[in-house]
Amino acid sequence: MTRPIDFYFDFASPYGYFASTRIDALAAKYGRTVEWHPVLLGVVFKTTGAAPLPMVPIKGPYSLHDFERTARWHDIPYKFPDPFPLATQLAARAMLWVQQTHGADKAVAFAKAVYRAYFVDGRNIMLPETLTAVAEAFDIDAAAMLAGANDEATKGRMKLDMETAMARGVFGSPFVIVDDEPFWGFDRFEQIETWLKNGNI
Repeated sequence: MTRPIDFYFDFASPYGYFASTRIDALAAKYGRTVEWHPVLLGVVFKTTGAAPLPMVPIKGPYSLHDFERTARWHDIPYKFPDPFPLATQLAARAMLWVQQTHGADKAVAFAKAVYRAYFVDGRNIMLPETLTAVAEAFDIDAAAMLAGANDEATKGRMKLDMETAMARGVFGSPFVIVDDEPFWGFDRFEQIETWLKNGNI
């Protein structure tokens, strides 16, 4: 029995968004499933000393250009959002709540819609009303979702998930683990496919 692919992503990550549009199809091509894990890069950065790419001197302008170029190259709808970056705790915890109460498939659909809301429609996913609109499109009780996302149990799960992710070496978005082999970045998807095809590189 082949193991699921672990897909770690932050909702404010452009490369995470690009990966979210491709990971399920890539996995299905090789008979795999995907387990989606929202992470908070702000928490990771406190440990690694890193910062969002656009805020890094010299790298910043390049990264903004590369976001646009990568989207064009892969024919992925994309519009640089404002504000950027932003806090994604509420969106991440909302997804965890949807996963817990409505199952993985609806949680993944919700996550993809949150990504589209931010990187295609330019909506502020830090605002509860944005997440509420996304939830309602999937017949999810928005009030219950917001309450659940702010519940101490969900916050505790988010904290535990972050500790688990970092213990596995997750430090960026997207971060994919296949058979314990880690891959960081959307530009590693060709390597991921080779691994899925051959079991090694």
